[in-house]
Amino acid sequence: MQPEGKRRLSERSGANQLGLGTKFAYGFGQAGEGVKNGAFGVFLFFYYNQVLALPGTYVGLAVGIALMFDAVTDPLAGSLSDNWRSKLGRRHPFMYASALPLAIAFYFLFSPPELGQLGLFLWLLTFAILTRAAMTLYHVPHIALGAELTSNFDERTTVVAFRQFFSTFGNLVVYLIGFGLFFYASSEFPRGQFRASAYSPFAMACGVMMVVSIVVSAWGTQAQIPRLAQPTGSPERLSTKKLLIRTADEISQALKNRSFAWLFAGVLIVFMMVGVDSALNLHMNTYFWELSSRENIAFFMAYPGGALIGALFARKLNEIFDKKPSVVFGTGWWAMLQILPVVLRLLGWFPENGTDTLLWTLVIFKFAQGAGVVQAMITFGSMVADIVDEHELVTGKRQEGIFFASISFSGKFTTGMGSVLGGIALDLINWPRGVEIQTAADVPAETLMWLGLVYGPIVAGFAVVSVWCYSKHHLNRERHGQIVTELEVRRRAAATAPSG
Repeated sequence: MQPEGKRRLSERSGANQLGLGTKFAYGFGQAGEGVKNGAFGVFLFFYYNQVLALPGTYVGLAVGIALMFDAVTDPLAGSLSDNWRSKLGRRHPFMYASALPLAIAFYFLFSPPELGQLGLFLWLLTFAILTRAAMTLYHVPHIALGAELTSNFDERTTVVAFRQFFSTFGNLVVYLIGFGLFFYASSEFPRGQFRASAYSPFAMACGVMMVVSIVVSAWGTQAQIPRLAQPTGSPERLSTKKLLIRTADEISQALKNRSFAWLFAGVLIVFMMVGVDSALNLHMNTYFWELSSRENIAFFMAYPGGALIGALFARKLNEIFDKKPSVVFGTGWWAMLQILPVVLRLLGWFPENGTDTLLWTLVIFKFAQGAGVVQAMITFGSMVADIVDEHELVTGKRQEGIFFASISFSGKFTTGMGSVLGGIALDLINWPRGVEIQTAADVPAETLMWLGLVYGPIVAGFAVVSVWCYSKHHLNRERHGQIVTELEVRRRAAATAPSG
């Protein structure tokens, strides 16, 4: 299609362009989840497994069980917010209500009293469930709101890019204050992540940042409420049973959409890989690569730094190549750069530990990985928003919440399963636990090798299946333009039809 034709089609695919302030406020709300995910992904598993010496299987099991609850809470949050009626619209009441409970649950998650293994397991399980439930109350309505703000094919990519930018920004802040302010190196703790007393104040700082992010986002997008879609049909009071039945039916209807079903299947595999990566990345840096606290700052900032830069090009790449190629490329790129450093090290073709060359080589790899994978992350959210339009055309229902809740649940559930698998893998390779295990010299060489294999090629190799699933997606720019046009005609007809 010629550029002029693309421009006209883009204009027809939703004329509503958002102001910078609205996009900023909406995206800033994702910083809170970025903070939470950064802390969960890097510090939670290591803290309970290595610092508090809870077996990896127990840690993974607690995180996995907590995520089982998301199988219910995510779709329920989506269905509730899709059908909610209030002066604050469908999404904002849930966003405001989530902030304080999230911060409190998160603080206690990283502040357990002295307990035995069973008590520690139950503490982790309880507050992981409460933290995730509070985040669900915010996250599902928030991402559904993003799909409502605009129906423009390209503008949606920009909206998701703002969201992804601030999610990555939240990650960066966690890594910076984590290793820079709380887990810094000292004579007593050369690797600051072993300092148990630092985790509670670290969690408090994260909680404050999450509250600020959520409240600013809700307040900054509140002016958009009058122009957002409202529930269709008459309001009804539902029992818990009927609510669950309605939610299950809505999920079933969503999965009947062919494009969504394939995207859903592909993302299940991606999030499983991410779960293992999150569970084991600080183990890898501490023992396999032997990075110091200061080097960890550079390492962990490289990936989100690359994502921040990559996010600037996501919309342009979508305009040039369309969305499916972008999500396929980003997934494959992440897997390749996850595998290469470990394989090259095991072959003896990677810089030695303790050298500046190793650090900067790892930083370059992670920066490039972040810049590539963000194309898939941004594009994926934009593709789901397009599918919501297709679903409305077929069913007559506007259900952003249930679609994004399904994706949110798949991410949480499979990331949790990845943590379970990561924990089981540590126990299977007989990984030693305790604060006295602080260097690679304290770990058998064969065990270190297996850690690298699990973290790299064994898990990332499953990206091939994910890419194959994404290849089945069929909704492109031209088809979406037709859908939006048909929806506009239908809405105009409904608005001019005589009442009664």
